Parts: sequence; structure tokens; C-alpha cells
Amino acid sequence: MKYLNPKADLTFKRIFGEHPDLVISLLNALLPLKEGEEISEIEYLPSEIVPDNPLRKYSIVDVRCRDMKGRLFLVEMQMLWSPEFRERVLFNASKAYVRQPNVGEGYELLQPVYSLNLVNEVFEPTLEGYYHHYAMVHIEHTDHIIDGLQLIFVELPKFTPHTYSEKRMHVLWLRFLTEINESTRVVPKELLETPEITKALTVLEESAFTDEELAGYEHFWDGISVERTLYNSAIRESIAVGKAEGIAEGKAEGRAEGIAVGKAEGLAEGEAKSKYLIAANMKKSGVDPLIIAQCTGLPIDEIEHL
Repeated sequence: MKYLNPKADLTFKRIFGEHPDLVISLLNALLPLKEGEEISEIEYLPSEIVPDNPLRKYSIVDVRCRDMKGRLFLVEMQMLWSPEFRERVLFNASKAYVRQPNVGEGYELLQPVYSLNLVNEVFEPTLEGYYHHYAMVHIEHTDHIIDGLQLIFVELPKFTPHTYSEKRMHVLWLRFLTEINESTRVVPKELLETPEITKALTVLEESAFTDEELAGYEHFWDGISVERTLYNSAIRESIAVGKAEGIAEGKAEGRAEGIAVGKAEGLAEGEAKSKYLIAANMKKSGVDPLIIAQCTGLPIDEIEHL
């Protein structure tokens, strides 16, 4: 093994959380910035977003930074999709927006917050394309946008290199994230010819990590595998329960309506139970409670009492 996978927690934060030039390149390539709005310099900020209420838990993002204009950028690599992730992204971006310094001096000083979320699963199967840009848009006049919050989700499995071929760095960074892993022996020429990608590849080399870091890297993938297996099993079980309950209720109230109600209620109850089952098993496997909370959406205090 020459290279590690850049999507792992350890490697992603090493590349984009310790090298300003690389995260600037990534953000300029993937964010919907207009000409003349490119990022030229950033400063890293703590990844923990401190809550206003001390009883609430910290929210963790992979990379959090600000440019010289005051614009805030949140970057996350999400290996497993769950419905709660979208809400967590909105919460983190909103929190970053309202907690900007000097906000009391005038609302006109508020700067936009961009949240870039790279997701290693397909979560919009009915929508074409892999790039999803959410903003506050006028319903009838979509060219009128309130710039405060910009949420970007990228479905990595949907990406193909020929898409948006005119956006060179956009394509190259996504190729880097989707093509480089432990099995890589020969790096494509197009990637090696790009200085930023070459630097990121150097950071990814196995020899750059300690034995302890490599052990943590393997543990991360074990946790992802366990969670995916448990989550999929729980969903299948909830569907089966929903069908059974729907059929039973349908005998009394009408078979068709009963099956539909049963499926919906069974799925909802099954998904809720599956979160706790997944969390409990991940905890037994030694997965960090913060990672469990990010993956399941459960509060850390509940996880600690499992």
C-alpha cells in the first residue's frame, strides 16, 4: 500500500486541515463563486462550533476557515448518508452565520457562509447530477438570491470525469477523491501534472504516517463497515415489520390503506430503533462517540449511556 484513501477522517483533515493552499484550491474549484470572488488567503478556525446554551453539545466539522473578506467556509467529508446529516449541515452553517464577530455593529457586515459537503453515498437517486447547490432563492424569481447561506452537497459516487469537463480543477479534485485509494499503484498523468494534486498525493503516502495513526486509520474503516452493515440491516428489518403490521391493520381498515400506513409507521419506528442499535454496536467496537454522533444524529450524552 503506497497511498491511503483521502476520504478517511485522518487523511482528509491532514490534507485540507493543515495545508491552506490545498483547501483554497478545493474551495475555489467546487464552490459556486463568481469570477472575481475567488479565495486567495484563509485562516483556520477551531473545528468545534461552540453552542450558545452550555447544555448543548459541541458540533464538529472537518475543516472550518475564513478568508480575508470574512467569508466563512465549512468543509465536511461524510462517508455514510443519514437523513439527519442535512439538518446538521444547516444547523452548523446557521450557527456560523449568526456567531460572526462584530455582528452587533450592523447586519450589513455579515458575510456569507459556504458549507461544502462531500458525501460518499447517493442520497438523491431521483435527481440528475452529482452537484447540489442550495441557497435562499425567491420562489417565483429564481435569479433573486439571499447570499447568507450557501449549502453544497456533492454525491461522489455519481461523479464521472467527463462531467463539467470545462472546469478543470473541479474535475481533478473530484478525481483525486474518487480514484485514489489503497489500491492505487499508478496515478493518472492528469493528476500528477497538477501541483496541488501532487502535493496532496505526497501527504497521502503511507510512509508519512506513524504506526499509531495507521492503526487509527484502519479502525476508522472498520467502524464505517460495521455501521453500514448495521444500518442496512435495521432498514430491512423495519421494512419487514412495517409490511407485517400494515397487513394486520389492513384486515381491519382496508388492506391497501393498512399496508401503506404500516410501511410508513414501521419504517419510522424501525429507523429510530436502528440508530440506537447502530450506536450501541459502534460503541462496543470502540468508535469515538463524536463520530457516532455525527453518523447517527444522536446526542453524545445518550450515546455515553448506551
